[in-house]
Amino acid sequence: MEVIMKRLGVLVLLTVFAVSLSAQTLKDGKYFAQQDGFGSSGWKSQVVLEVKGGKITAANWNGVSNIAGAADKKSYDKAGKYNMVKFGKAQAEWYQQAEKVEQYLVKTQDYKFNKYSDAEGHTDAISGASIHVKEFFDLAQKAIAAGPVAKGMYAKDGWYYAEQADFDKQSGWKDTVLVTVVNGRIVDVVWNGISNDSAKKSKIVESVSGNYNMVKFGKAQAEWHEQAAKAQAALIAAQDPAKITVNAEGKTDAITGVSIHVGPFLQLVTTALKAAK
Repeated sequence: MEVIMKRLGVLVLLTVFAVSLSAQTLKDGKYFAQQDGFGSSGWKSQVVLEVKGGKITAANWNGVSNIAGAADKKSYDKAGKYNMVKFGKAQAEWYQQAEKVEQYLVKTQDYKFNKYSDAEGHTDAISGASIHVKEFFDLAQKAIAAGPVAKGMYAKDGWYYAEQADFDKQSGWKDTVLVTVVNGRIVDVVWNGISNDSAKKSKIVESVSGNYNMVKFGKAQAEWHEQAAKAQAALIAAQDPAKITVNAEGKTDAITGVSIHVGPFLQLVTTALKAAK
């Protein structure tokens, strides 16, 4: 009997240990993933997860845009600019539905969610969420697969937006930036512009659509959005705008393939990141 009891005790301990291991499959830290590009709506979704004790304790579904003057999606929505209820006849605004999805993930830990009701990624499993949730769970899985974000130099995480005070007298544009910081590290930046011509869309959209024409009329080596993307990548690599040197004209030799003025971009990033320090 004593031998049997000892064996049962060992089995119980092994079972508890196995359950403990299965409950802590994730490494503690902050995780990030985003879509590869802007969608037809002009938005690019991002997901930030926080894991403590092997479990997801917080989730943040947000987005950045190529729309002129757009802050992060939740801020944009809370400011009354997204308007899913007014124009889309939704049951709640986007940020409110996103919060329902975030809460569901934290409660269930089911980041491999697959309870979709249609091919578009809707679900009946999350009360109060009629939006497409598949992109959130796809990004959650992508973030987990990528592993925790290494600790960076900034004190506060979040989305930080800044724009120039005035339009340029010659070009009619003023620059904007939106910086995403996760675990103190810059993980994404959107450099864009607003025109004083109401008929024009954002600088990114105008450039991508072929209306900005830097190559044709300015004899540039690449279009504005292509050079801006390289400047953004250089900033993410450097993490500190002060590490990218510029000359008196605001240009730099430090970024291959970039001949546009990056000085205003770096100044705006510096301004935006003051709130992250």
